Amino acid sequence: MARIDAHQHFWQYQPERDAWITDDMAVIQRDFGPADLAPLLEQYGFDGCVVVQSGQTEAENAFQLTNAADNDFIRGVVGWVDLRAADVAERLAYYSQFAKLKGFRHVLQGEADRALMLTPPFQRGIKALSAHGFTYDVLIFPDQLGHAAALAAAHPQQPFVLDHIAKPYIKRGDIDGWQRDLQALAAHDNVWCKVSGLITEAEWHRWQPADFRPYLDVVFEAFGPQRVMFGSDWPVCLVAGRYGQVVELVQQYLAGFSADEQRRFWGENAAAFYRL
Repeated sequence: MARIDAHQHFWQYQPERDAWITDDMAVIQRDFGPADLAPLLEQYGFDGCVVVQSGQTEAENAFQLTNAADNDFIRGVVGWVDLRAADVAERLAYYSQFAKLKGFRHVLQGEADRALMLTPPFQRGIKALSAHGFTYDVLIFPDQLGHAAALAAAHPQQPFVLDHIAKPYIKRGDIDGWQRDLQALAAHDNVWCKVSGLITEAEWHRWQPADFRPYLDVVFEAFGPQRVMFGSDWPVCLVAGRYGQVVELVQQYLAGFSADEQRRFWGENAAAFYRL
């Protein structure tokens, strides 16, 4: 069974483009490439990874596909395309030639229109994904979970995966509203979930593994062992800890799970979802 880190990033740091990397995140204000990640994957027993877009241009796809072509351990790429564009079907047809390009993502969490995903042009783009078997990564904040559930309901044949468990307010200990809306999203069996991005939503460098247990309980109960997968969110996770700490806190949580459930979480589910 291949162990897969289903969510990480590479970038060539550009301060203007990457303005989201604020000065309190100075540790990641630099370039990160495959050569930086490869030793960590080997150290923690991963056979491969899925790299997810950071920039919202098609140049990002070219950059990540070059990384993937040059490094066998990069098993899949989640890119970006303008889903609202009139020529989206043509762009998706073009990208279908790249075997490692598995799906797409838009930074919905940053949109002023919190329901952008439900607008007709965006939904037309989502509908076009299925012709080529592309997946869609849902990057949102908790206030958008209801919109994501409506999107999943409108496209029942489209595989969706929720990134970072929708970034609940772990630092504040808020759980109720997020729990209710996450459960409603998980009721759609075409939606999967990445257990990723946890420590950056907690008190950086002061978090404890116990801080995450209530949230992990909700995720695993809602999605079940068949629809969850591990993602490190490296190098973003470095603002709040180390790669190994991300792996270890989830390992501790899974200690009571069956061997089959653990295999699914650490690789089989990601391989199935992304067709790795």
